[in-house]
Amino acid sequence: MNHAFPERQPVLSPSLLISAYGKGFFPMADENGMVQWHCPDPRAVFPLENVRPNTRLQRFLRSSGFALRTNTAFRAVMQYCATVHGESWISPVMLDAYNALHHRGNAHSVETWLGNQLVGGIYGVSIGGAFFGESMFSLKTNASKAAFHHLVNHLRQHGFELFDTQFVNRHTASLGAVEIPRQAFLEALAKATLAPVSF
Repeated sequence: MNHAFPERQPVLSPSLLISAYGKGFFPMADENGMVQWHCPDPRAVFPLENVRPNTRLQRFLRSSGFALRTNTAFRAVMQYCATVHGESWISPVMLDAYNALHHRGNAHSVETWLGNQLVGGIYGVSIGGAFFGESMFSLKTNASKAAFHHLVNHLRQHGFELFDTQFVNRHTASLGAVEIPRQAFLEALAKATLAPVSF
C-alpha cells in the first residue's frame, strides 16, 4: 500500500469514494477481495494537450465501423474490465459502489460499439476538472483505444485539466502516459477539482 488512506471504512460508499479521490487515493481489491487504498509516488497522468492518435490509428478508426457512446452501458463496461483480462482488482463490492457513483453523476463510461455489440470501453471518475481513469477493455482490435481517444477529446472540449491513470504500464505508456511526482500530482489535483466544469 502506498501513502495509506488515513481512514478505512467497511462500506465503500459514493461519498467515501469522492472523498478519497479528492485526496489522491483510489481503491483496489486484493486477492481476498479486501479494499486497499493507494496513492503512488510517482503518479501517472495523461497530458491532455499532447495525447493524440497516430496517423495509422486515425486511419483505422475512420474505417472501423465503430460507434462511440457515453454512459449507456456503465455497469457492463466495468464487468468486462473485471473479467476480460483474467484476475482483477475490481471486486463485486467495487462494482456496486462505482455503479452507485455512476448514478450520482461522478462515474462515467465511454463505450465502443460494433453494431449492437459492446466491443470496448473505458470507465472512470470525475470531480470538477479532474478525471480518474480506472480501467479499459477490448474485444476487438483497437476498440479500447477508440474509447480512450474519444474520452480524451471529450475531456479537452469540456475544459478538464487533469487525466489521472494511476500507474504507468506497457499499455498506458503506449497511449502517452507519463509519470510525475506525487506532490506535483496532488497540487494539480487540488486545482483541477475546483474547476467549474462537468463531464
